[in-house]
Amino acid sequence: MSGWLLMGLPGAIYAAGLVEAWIAIGLTVGQYLNYLLVAPRLRVYTQVSKDAITIPSFLDNRLRDNTKLLRIASGIVILVFFTFYVSSGMVSGGKFFQSSFGLDYHLGMLIVSGVVVLYTLFGGFLAVSYTDVVQGTIMFLALVLVPLVGVFVTGGFSDVGSAVTAVNPEHLSLLPSTAAAAGIISSVAWGLGYFGQPHIIVRFMAINTVKEMKNARRIGIGWMILSLVGAICTALVGFAYFQQNGLTIDDPETIFIEMGKILFHPFIAGILLAAILAAIMSTISSQLIVTSSALIEDIYKALFKKDATDKHYVAAGRLAVLIVSIIAAILAWNPNNSILDLVGFAWAGFGSSFGPIILLALYWRKLTNIGALSGMVVGAAVAFIWGQSSTLSGIIYEMVPGFFINLIVAVVVSLITYKPNTEIEEEFNHTLEILKEEKAK
Repeated sequence: MSGWLLMGLPGAIYAAGLVEAWIAIGLTVGQYLNYLLVAPRLRVYTQVSKDAITIPSFLDNRLRDNTKLLRIASGIVILVFFTFYVSSGMVSGGKFFQSSFGLDYHLGMLIVSGVVVLYTLFGGFLAVSYTDVVQGTIMFLALVLVPLVGVFVTGGFSDVGSAVTAVNPEHLSLLPSTAAAAGIISSVAWGLGYFGQPHIIVRFMAINTVKEMKNARRIGIGWMILSLVGAICTALVGFAYFQQNGLTIDDPETIFIEMGKILFHPFIAGILLAAILAAIMSTISSQLIVTSSALIEDIYKALFKKDATDKHYVAAGRLAVLIVSIIAAILAWNPNNSILDLVGFAWAGFGSSFGPIILLALYWRKLTNIGALSGMVVGAAVAFIWGQSSTLSGIIYEMVPGFFINLIVAVVVSLITYKPNTEIEEEFNHTLEILKEEKAK
C-alpha cells in the first residue's frame, strides 16, 4: 500500500461515493488469493529453480529460456511501468507538502524523492524491509485513529450518514443507480493485479519458510482490511464534517491530511501526517529496489557484463536507482496528475504483463518460454495502449483486456510450441514434493 491508501482512495470515495469501495473489495480478495495461491508455491519454486531472486530470473530459470529474451522483456516491462508507479509516489509527496505546510509542490516532491532515494541507495533490501515495519505500523494507527475521532466530532454514525445523504442520497451506496456494470467490474478487477506485482511477490520469495505463510497471510490481510476500511471511513467522515461546517476542499485527495489537521493537536497531527509520508516512502523504496534489480540482473547482465565484480554491480544498481528516480520526477512534475490514475495505470501494466504468466508458471507444466514471452508482450502492449486511450479506458479498466488476452495468448502459443523437458518436469515435481512436506510439518 502506498500514498494511494491515504490519499488516492479517500479522494475517490470523497468525490464519487462508496461505489469506489469496489476497488478495496477487489484488492482484498486479490491479495488473499495471492497469499493462498502464489506465495507458498513461489517461495519453494524460486528456491528449487536455481535460487532465483527476481521474477524475471525465476521465469528465465523455470522455462529454460536460453535466448534471454524473456528475461530482457520482463526487465523492460518492470522498468517502464515502475517508472510511472514511482512517479505516483512523488506526486503524493508533492501534494503532501503543498497541503500540509503550504510549500511549493515541486519542492515537496523533491524533498520526499531525495530522502527515499538516499536510504534506498545505501540501505538496500534489508533497510527497505525494516522501514516497512515501522511505516506500516504508523499507517495502521493513523487509519484507525482519524475515522474514530472524526465520527465522535461529527456526532456519531447516524449524523455522518445523514450529512452525507443530505448532499447525495446514493453517496453511501455500493450500487448507485448511476453505476455501470463495467465500472464495477473495472474496480473489482484491481484484484487481478496482485498476481503480477514484482515489488509485492518478491517478498514471498524472501520469507524463511512456507510454514510462516499462514501467519503472514493473517497479519497481511488483517492489516489490509482494517486499513482499507479506515481509509473509506476517513473519506465519508471528512465529507460529513465539511458539509456540517460549510467547508470546501480544493483537492479531494488531501482529505486525510485536512482531517488530521482539523481534529488533532499539532503534535498528534504531525504523527498522522508522518503516516502519509510512511506510505509514500515505503512503496517508492520497494519499487526502486525491484527496478534496480531488473535493470542490473535482467537487462545489464544479460546484454553486457556477465563476469564483473560485486562492487561493479552494486555501483551499477545505484546508478539505475538514480536514473529511474530522475525520469519519474520528470513525469511527476505536473501537479495536476492524479495519484489514483498513475497508480491504476502502473498496476494494470504489471497485472496484465506478469499476472497470468506467474500463475501459469506455478500451476501449469506446459507453459513454454515462447508462450510466456508472447503473452507478456501482448498483455503489456494492450494495457499500455488501452490505458493511454481515454476512450478505451472509459469503457473498462485496462487490466481486464490486458490480463485475459495475455492468458489466452500464453496458453495457445504454449500448446503449439510445447516439447517435454525432463529437467522442467523434475523441478515441477520436486516443488510439489517440498510443498507437501512443508505443509505436513
